[in-house]
Amino acid sequence: MPEPSANTLRDACETLATRDPALAAAFEKVDLPNWRTTEASYASLARIVVYQLISTKAADAIWGRIQERLGEVTAQAVLKDDQERLRACGLSRPKLGHLNAIAEAVLDGTLDFAALGQAPIDEARKTLIGVRGIGLWTADTFLMNALGHLDAFPSGDVGLIEAYRQLSGAERRLSAKAFSQQAEVWRPWRAVAAHLLYDWY
Repeated sequence: MPEPSANTLRDACETLATRDPALAAAFEKVDLPNWRTTEASYASLARIVVYQLISTKAADAIWGRIQERLGEVTAQAVLKDDQERLRACGLSRPKLGHLNAIAEAVLDGTLDFAALGQAPIDEARKTLIGVRGIGLWTADTFLMNALGHLDAFPSGDVGLIEAYRQLSGAERRLSAKAFSQQAEVWRPWRAVAAHLLYDWY
């Protein structure tokens, strides 16, 4: 799905700036955010899973080794590969299990990326999180970056929460639940808010 137009982004940012002083400050600094896009594919989902809960540096190294080993990262390639050698790329046993479960869902048609792109966001999210290894953060990151849903929002993202803390001048970060509640006033542009926070941070 293509990234939103500059006009759409500007309308969204101007609306968000009227609703939240922290986002107004981010918009004043970054102007229109750079939209992060990725292909709606198994590789994109697998990459998000690999990057969960570890440092970017460590995840870069692991993902690089996986790419070097497999060439093209596909559902078929992951399932057919020697699992211990694939795990030796740096994957934990649970993460490898998640990559396999997602691969199986792609191959049996449970995850149909074309259909997900046409589905309402709530339906698409429900389909994604119904697959083992895909939690809410992974689902919303994929919905936002691969499927272009403008109201997808990875509310538990620590970087977003910290960016908002700094912009709002708070001493402590909001909890993931409180941050999600705060983000309700940003609908239907929560993905735009996320990109503003990413770029400011």
